[in-house]
Amino acid sequence: MSRTRFGVGTGTITVILTLLGWSTVPLLLRDLSESVDFWTNNGWRYGASALFWLPLVLHAWWMRRLPSRIWRDALVPSIANIAGQVAFTAAHHEVGPGMVTFGLRTQLVFVAIGAWILIPAERGVLKSRQYLGGAALLVAGLMPILIGGEVGGRGAPPGGSVSLGIALSIFSAASYGAYGLAVRRNMTSYHPITAFAVICQITALGLIALMLVFGRDHGMYVPQLSGQVLASLAISAFIGIAIGHVFYYISIAKLGVAITSGVLQLQPFLVSAASYFLYGERFTWWQWTGGMTAICGATLMLAAQGAGSRKLAMASTEGSD
Repeated sequence: MSRTRFGVGTGTITVILTLLGWSTVPLLLRDLSESVDFWTNNGWRYGASALFWLPLVLHAWWMRRLPSRIWRDALVPSIANIAGQVAFTAAHHEVGPGMVTFGLRTQLVFVAIGAWILIPAERGVLKSRQYLGGAALLVAGLMPILIGGEVGGRGAPPGGSVSLGIALSIFSAASYGAYGLAVRRNMTSYHPITAFAVICQITALGLIALMLVFGRDHGMYVPQLSGQVLASLAISAFIGIAIGHVFYYISIAKLGVAITSGVLQLQPFLVSAASYFLYGERFTWWQWTGGMTAICGATLMLAAQGAGSRKLAMASTEGSD
């Protein structure tokens, strides 16, 4: 009993830290958008995160616990992660943080489409009334937000394009959905921390290469920036990429995917509330209503998926007896 309580307590702490950390990152990216181009932003932040994880990868390699095929298996997830990261950071140069995070909720729709194609065992869950009803609520709730756009304030950087920002956030959601599916398909045989550490190395190489080609002054101007900007880069890299994923994986291990994902659905509301006070980013009452409807739909989808996973696990266990 004490172990169970300890596990739940640890998971509760880590999922709250994950939620707070990942809610802070969009606000930091909004600040950085006025002084650092998104190519450079990605290159430096992921480069720093890769250095953070490099000792673990080297240790696993030295102890001969790093299969050579892991690099091949991590390639597709890394490419999807690179695409999602580029679009996600670029979106903060066009619209406010609240709009970006609500746009990312469309990820569940793309995951459902990809799972239907790639994972036949989950089709029973995906066509259930609860899952389809949740998906309908998610899409219907997001429509007022994405179509209505921003209604005022300084949420979007100067010269930003709302339509482009929304398109980038949706493309990012699709890429992150593909990333998640690729991880499930290619990386389940590896320890999740090792898998992410390897993916982080490949992702960093790709983003640094893009920075050197497309970044302003090839990204070499960053050391000359103010201490405040450098601190924002470092903090967003640490809590958003390096340590944030550790807390995320611990939360999944202690609480399960459904509960962890459900708690993280609160992110758009925390980001939007903070963005209102920091930048004056505002949504109308019907956009807030739509947002709450979308989160309710997402929760139904996650609950249906969790119930379906448990049924599959029980069926597998009974079949092995």
